[in-house]
Amino acid sequence: MSHHTLPPVARDTVGAQPAGTGVAVPAHTAPPHTAAGPPPDSAPPSVDEPLSADGPLSVWPRSTTPLGHDDLAVGGVPLTEVADRFGTPSYVLDEDEIRRRCRAYLRAFPDAEVYYAAKAFLCRAMVHWVREEGLGLDVCSAGELELAVTTGFPPERMVLHGNAKSPADLRAALRLGVGRIALDNTSEIARLAAAVPAGSRQKVLIRVVPGIAAGGHAKIRTGTDDQKFGLSIADGSAQHAIARVLSQPRLELVGLHCHLGSQITTVKPYLSAVRRLIGLLARIREQHGVTLPELDLGGGHGVAYRPGEPALDLASLGARIRAELAGGCAAAGLPVPRLAVEPGRAIAGPAGVVLYRVLSVKRTGGHTFVAVDGGMSDNPRPALYGVRYAPRLVGRDAAAATEPVTVVGRHCEAGDVLAADVPLPADVRPGDLLAVPVAGAYQLSMASGYNLVGRPPVVAVTAGHARLLVRRESLADIQERDIGL
Repeated sequence: MSHHTLPPVARDTVGAQPAGTGVAVPAHTAPPHTAAGPPPDSAPPSVDEPLSADGPLSVWPRSTTPLGHDDLAVGGVPLTEVADRFGTPSYVLDEDEIRRRCRAYLRAFPDAEVYYAAKAFLCRAMVHWVREEGLGLDVCSAGELELAVTTGFPPERMVLHGNAKSPADLRAALRLGVGRIALDNTSEIARLAAAVPAGSRQKVLIRVVPGIAAGGHAKIRTGTDDQKFGLSIADGSAQHAIARVLSQPRLELVGLHCHLGSQITTVKPYLSAVRRLIGLLARIREQHGVTLPELDLGGGHGVAYRPGEPALDLASLGARIRAELAGGCAAAGLPVPRLAVEPGRAIAGPAGVVLYRVLSVKRTGGHTFVAVDGGMSDNPRPALYGVRYAPRLVGRDAAAATEPVTVVGRHCEAGDVLAADVPLPADVRPGDLLAVPVAGAYQLSMASGYNLVGRPPVVAVTAGHARLLVRRESLADIQERDIGL
């Protein structure tokens, strides 16, 4: 039995459903289960436990269970076993947690399209899980698109994003039949229209900037006019782009898109965005006689990285957005558009754990630095955004009380800090295993080749079994790309 609970991002119980309350999945989606995956009624143990947002394991996957000698098991697999078998650093993904969070979104948004944001983390297994659970896919490049399609994901269930799509991105999207392309600037309107084959039309969205500041850090706020994404409503750029798209016979404008930012933990910004976008929809109908049928509110749903931190309440988000949209459209005399959301972090993040080995412990200048065998090459987020994590010693009983330490990486940068001033046992020593939860999103997906150390593997755990999804990047892999003099 697990001794902790799910963070507030998905407060409703996931798993077996009462009679007559099935998850609403659009008719054109893939079935949520095939023989290759667990049935829809499966769920990890403890799915019905009372919920807590501040227990010591509250930010860990729900399947996490304490073992002897201060070890932890995730998905029924001891983390020490994962480290011994696959080495460190290693990323561990709880498959059941991924699936459970997908289902929570389908229940919170029963009549909407839910697109998993691939930029958070993508591999073939993730594509497979998302498809089985009935979600669509939000991709940002030809690379993400090709990986998904070659894994069997239906391209018509995808949206292509990007503030600067390359000609190769657009060609791939058209060749493979992507369902929607979100236009982010006026330059790509003519470029895309010229590339669409004669006699066909490409469905597009216009990404608009509603002028709303939201998000956990200035570098991940995308709803205001002072950043690179989207077209401003305030200065008329969005309206100009809409008129241009409507004049292109090979483009079919089906809706509006906006994305406010990342790590948003309150519902209010989304409600403000709904109101402003309804106003724009009303102006489009008045000026052009066109009623757009779709509204995509993006993602950015915040999760807790440490016990006690706030997280977005998914059930409340879904209910209040639907109510705001229905009420606003009724007041404006508009039909309610088909809603879409694009969660990434809130699905992948809490399902992941990263494992590191301690390489050295240095006490100097009143500080204790615990250096591990990874760092900013596999997780640049602390250096980019000042993100704080809650690493934990696993695999042995600590004999000493905790003291504040700074967990640092192995790279040649003073800013290579993974977790500053966190409590770890005072007897932490080289060879110890550290586990960091909420590691499934925007870590390995943003990994670099700094110092040529190679990117870590990805290991899936479920029902007591661990299997390799993505192998470790080797020195041979790195050398093969260098063609020499």
